[in-house]
Amino acid sequence: MTDPAALGRHDSWTGVRAVVAGFGAAGFAAADNLLHLGATVTALDETAEGREDQAELLEVLGATIRRGTGATANLPDDADLVVVSPGWEESPLVWAARERGLPTWGEVELAWRLRDPAHPAPWLCVTGARDPGRAVAMLAAVLRAEGRRTVAAGPGGLPLVEVVMDPEPYDVLAVGLSAEQLTGAGPMAAESAAVLDVADGIGRVYEQVERACVYPLADPATEDLVREADVVEGARAIAVTLGTPGVGMLGVVEDLLVDRAFIAERDTSAAELCSLTDLPDTAPEVVHDALVAAALARAHGVGQAAVRDGLRAFSA
Repeated sequence: MTDPAALGRHDSWTGVRAVVAGFGAAGFAAADNLLHLGATVTALDETAEGREDQAELLEVLGATIRRGTGATANLPDDADLVVVSPGWEESPLVWAARERGLPTWGEVELAWRLRDPAHPAPWLCVTGARDPGRAVAMLAAVLRAEGRRTVAAGPGGLPLVEVVMDPEPYDVLAVGLSAEQLTGAGPMAAESAAVLDVADGIGRVYEQVERACVYPLADPATEDLVREADVVEGARAIAVTLGTPGVGMLGVVEDLLVDRAFIAERDTSAAELCSLTDLPDTAPEVVHDALVAAALARAHGVGQAAVRDGLRAFSA
């Protein structure tokens, strides 16, 4: 049997019998790309209706489709690998796979393994109990303003597997992750990561971070997650606040978003990033998401002007 863990995007997956659990956008992208790589794919979902066009396409490409009540009751006997969509991590199908000792990957782990080794775009990740979509979209807008080829991936954006398999490589990815996705994240390691607010399991996003762990100053529990994380030596803890920032933070002074973390003179001054009027509105969560996006972008090396221009573009 071919070991799926030894394979990447440039290998032939012929002989690998993959079961994809869940037939949403993430599941379809996983099944489609595994077929492209040469794997034999069985896609399972308890939902009988919806996404008929996608099911028909996968069947044309050679997949076996099992849908409807009871479709996921039994794991195929010949399965070598199980790939689960978000929300399926603790399903009976997954427990059956674990009992057999089969590799069981979430969407994030599959995407991470399928990155192009010649162009492994760094991931800037955002997670939390609330939807990270706005912060991720803001981050993508800022990165584009700097001239980086990027895209918003994950919840509210494109499926991660689809993004990493794009034949034209990205410079950097703005990635939103749910707590469920982090459960099956495998060896994924973000260049920088931010937690918006605390939920079970989200501390995983900080593991092996290379540059910056971003957290809200107003929520001490998120700072605890940063302290507990096993990060790459030299990674920094960067707080964001809706008030006046201290050294090593991003925050708000009067009507300006400012940076006291990524400038040489941070001990004595702050750098203007943008005005509150550059944002869609001044609701606290919107301002907070803009600060998170700015912190991740600045950790990646994005200039002050691009933060302003990107947030303005997002507001347009």
